[in-house]
Amino acid sequence: MNSNNENILNESVQFVKGVGPKRAESFESIGIKTIRDLLFYFPAKHLDRRTTLSIAKAYFYLLDGYDGEITIIAEVINKDRRRFGKQEIMTVTLKDLTGSFNCVWFHGIKYIYEIFQEGNTYAVSGKPTRSKYGDMQIIHPDFDRISEDETISYLNTGKIIPFYRIPKTVKSANLGDFSIRRIINNVVDKYADLLPESLPDYIIKKNALLNINDAVKNMHFPVNLELFNKSIKRFKFEEILYLEILIALKKYQYKNKLTGIKMNINTTLVKDIISFLPFKLTDDQQKTLKDIFIDMKQDQPMNRLIQGDVGSGKTIVALIAMIIAADNGFQSVMMAPTEILADQHFINISRLLNDFSSKNKNIHINTTLLLGGQTKREREIVLNEIKTGKSKIIIGTHALLEEKVSFSKLGLLVVDEQHRFGVEQRAALMKKGTMPDVIVMSATPIPRTLSMTVYADLDISLIKQLPKGRKKIKTVLRSTTKLPDIYKYIIEKAFNGIQSFIVYPLVEDSEKLELKSAEAFYKSLTNTYFKKIKVGLLHGRMSWQEKENIMQQFKKHKFDVLISTTVIEVGIDIPNANIILINEAQRFGISQLHQLRGRVGRSDEQAYCILVTDEKNMKYNLKDDMKIEYLSSAQKIIYKSSIRLNSIVKHSDGFKLAEIDLKLRGPGDIFGIKQSGMPELNFIDIVKDTDIIEHAKGVAFKLIQEDINLQNENNKLLKENLVNHYSSHFNYSKIA
Repeated sequence: MNSNNENILNESVQFVKGVGPKRAESFESIGIKTIRDLLFYFPAKHLDRRTTLSIAKAYFYLLDGYDGEITIIAEVINKDRRRFGKQEIMTVTLKDLTGSFNCVWFHGIKYIYEIFQEGNTYAVSGKPTRSKYGDMQIIHPDFDRISEDETISYLNTGKIIPFYRIPKTVKSANLGDFSIRRIINNVVDKYADLLPESLPDYIIKKNALLNINDAVKNMHFPVNLELFNKSIKRFKFEEILYLEILIALKKYQYKNKLTGIKMNINTTLVKDIISFLPFKLTDDQQKTLKDIFIDMKQDQPMNRLIQGDVGSGKTIVALIAMIIAADNGFQSVMMAPTEILADQHFINISRLLNDFSSKNKNIHINTTLLLGGQTKREREIVLNEIKTGKSKIIIGTHALLEEKVSFSKLGLLVVDEQHRFGVEQRAALMKKGTMPDVIVMSATPIPRTLSMTVYADLDISLIKQLPKGRKKIKTVLRSTTKLPDIYKYIIEKAFNGIQSFIVYPLVEDSEKLELKSAEAFYKSLTNTYFKKIKVGLLHGRMSWQEKENIMQQFKKHKFDVLISTTVIEVGIDIPNANIILINEAQRFGISQLHQLRGRVGRSDEQAYCILVTDEKNMKYNLKDDMKIEYLSSAQKIIYKSSIRLNSIVKHSDGFKLAEIDLKLRGPGDIFGIKQSGMPELNFIDIVKDTDIIEHAKGVAFKLIQEDINLQNENNKLLKENLVNHYSSHFNYSKIA
């Protein structure tokens, strides 16, 4: 690295031609302090003005059947704003030396009317069409105001023109499009070639990437679209490559630098357990068990994610692994996100193991439950059983993370609904064992792009198949006006022995959200529609003992209907409940709706999910899910509730729904990437750039496999950049 060049690049922007101290302060307000910063202040968009046409030539293009977009630079000579009934139309007439044409708007007319002033010149881009009178027009064109000093430059040179984001603090220093473009043009011409390369030469050549100097130049002022696309690809590849190297190093350190527990697999015990189960394991469950057994037999610690849709049977797979650990003399922990789910796991697992032990007298596996809401006496007994090793399977919530919890011989950690727990929480529990095997389970399917990035350090097993005999849940979308009919349907089914869930978003009334709570509706419905049937109430403010009591009563059919908040979202299993009514469904995300729907359909009976919402949220039915990525940010905001609801109606596959959710919301919102310690992604689009991500992952993992400590001279630059720029995301002290 040339230190002199580095010093120049780190100089203040005030020394750049056209900047000075005052403008430097404005630049600094948006994080641009140095010449280097300015070089990497890339345009928000480009306008391709290489095909600028005169109005006469554009008209001939139109007559000749041209179906593409054009750019015309012309002067406003007239604007007209008229109303035809409820529809308002804005027409702007522009001219150049060869003729005139019209631009037409049906929306945003107030803004357009103020922007376009007679005598001003604009670059107008769009697809030309003919009006009913035969004139040329462009409907809702893109446009940019062209000042006098720009007009000469643009008319004489056809270029791809950059446009930069200009916040108010920058505009206040008299910095507009043209002045910023001129300043950055000077910087690129003078300093772009001084930038040091950030990728090894062999990676650049092998992957056909632009060098950093040409990439920066063409990000600002592309010679052509091909070079512009190559520039974007270069920065996307570099960004995701470093992320994948971080992940590969993390996986290597976990797998190769930590000593785990090597266990023996008692095949006879496994066969006895599987044959004892009241159902047959699916092919996916059996394959996942094989993956787990292979991991458990290694002296490297297991770090496996089991992805399985709602009701796919992840828990039984994890339980068999815990029985194997117990057979090897180790304790296992299953950590659940809620006390009610932990209690349910405890009841179901204890019952199954007790029944199994009664038929296999030589096998007894003691199971205990640890929850925050237990009495002091109960906790002391449980803690002692854990410490002495009497308890082989321990089930609980975050209470397992407390310092008082001491394990005798922890060998396996199972985390249910893993995306609800942070990395630090999992690590705290792992430290309580020597280096236990880890299984994390998620009923929130993870899209492929995220499994290649955020979860690439985990080995992944998929359980997509549902147990045989399960019928697809019928999901319908209904307006709030249909609620009386829905209540009648629920009552009719109750008389036939079918139970129902009714879900509300809140526990107490909220004037801000204008939603009625579960408590309010419970009182209302029990005094009106549901007078002749039995109704229960469940919400998050109850203690876990109260929740468990209610759920057990519901399971024993003491209630026909259970009115609840989203406390039932995860894991609750009531086979006779085959109807779920979700009120204010637009308030829930796709994943949450899918989880709630999974509370029914747990038997071979037909189950129903009824989503209730306002009429306005029922209008937009996305015919082709792939079109989501082409919606603008504004359209996504307008239509997201409708898209979510119609997607749930249309799809039962959680993986498909996860892809839709990713396109709608972005990865950070779904899985908390911004809070997970991952570097910020500025270039890569985790939805669209699957090919680049997959390619970069292959390069990164192969690189670490061949040079695990980055000691090779060719990889010296990679190691320097990781230490200098990514140290906050990874512990490099472990790299020898």
